[in-house]
Amino acid sequence: MTSHIATTASYDQLPIIDLSAADRGPKDRALLHARLHSAAHDVGFFQLVGHGVSAAETDALRTAMRAFFDLPEADRLALDNVNSPHFRGYTRTGDERTGGARDWRDQLDIGAERPARVPGDGEPPYWWLQGPNQWPAALPELRTAALAWIDRLSAVARRLLHELLTAIGAPADFYDPIFGDRAHPHLKLVRYPGSAGDGADQGVGAHKDYGFLTLLLQDTVGGLQVQREDGRFHDVPPLENAFVVNLGELLEVATNGYLLATNHRVVSPPGATERFSIPFFYNPRLDGKVAPLPFPHSTQAPGVTTDPTNPLFAEYGYNELKGKLRAHPLVAERHHGNLLTPA
Repeated sequence: MTSHIATTASYDQLPIIDLSAADRGPKDRALLHARLHSAAHDVGFFQLVGHGVSAAETDALRTAMRAFFDLPEADRLALDNVNSPHFRGYTRTGDERTGGARDWRDQLDIGAERPARVPGDGEPPYWWLQGPNQWPAALPELRTAALAWIDRLSAVARRLLHELLTAIGAPADFYDPIFGDRAHPHLKLVRYPGSAGDGADQGVGAHKDYGFLTLLLQDTVGGLQVQREDGRFHDVPPLENAFVVNLGELLEVATNGYLLATNHRVVSPPGATERFSIPFFYNPRLDGKVAPLPFPHSTQAPGVTTDPTNPLFAEYGYNELKGKLRAHPLVAERHHGNLLTPA
């Protein structure tokens, strides 16, 4: 097994991981695993190239996304997520919250296309997160492109997770049983419209992601910042044809803190500059329970981050529901008042 390689921190760019090296023979795959191990353990973020997603696939989604944000406001508001108890649909600029403060962006939230499941007596409330998406009738190509992207990136993320687990000496398929055809992927199409005009520059506030892996396609504008080893937030320069990958809270739980879920944020672009962003979240089944990962470095694990304001749950649905209720207060108040904890 390749040993963990510590690298000197460089804040000019995240580590760059070439996934295609896994197909180039034992030597290249071993080097990939060493680099992947270091990036996941030391930083929790990296740029992924060699992923196999074509420019045509990327262009199809980007074109459909821009067409969506070019629709008349009334058409977008017809998909207001306040109408969805499943937190699907369109969120107006300023209606989402991170760390209690508004995020200056608007977005469309999309998940696996499944029928609504209303929790029965005694069933976990996270089943509210399963349900249909809201689609613009005037733009059928958006549904096609978005659902194809979910399938495509689910396959890339699954392969990446297998290589990552192998890299730290764990069984590659250890978490396959909690994914499968009932996994709970999530896609956001996000527009940052520029600065808020009141001095606030929170595009999205500092946070960690709920699940296993996030694969982000960003444009050339920039604004994403990652908290690095020095405790400061550093810019992530866009890299052409790369996904920015970060580890979610469940991988931190799975490895008892050996792998990092890292704080990150977005600073609004200046003036009226628009920034477009497409994050994809690779998540297990809502009822998937994250068992501790058996791996040889577990004795070096420092333990899961303790934050009384952000408890981490091994059952994925609770982890996501916690975040959704905070991030979308209007949806929570309309549909889930019984789930809200009094202040």
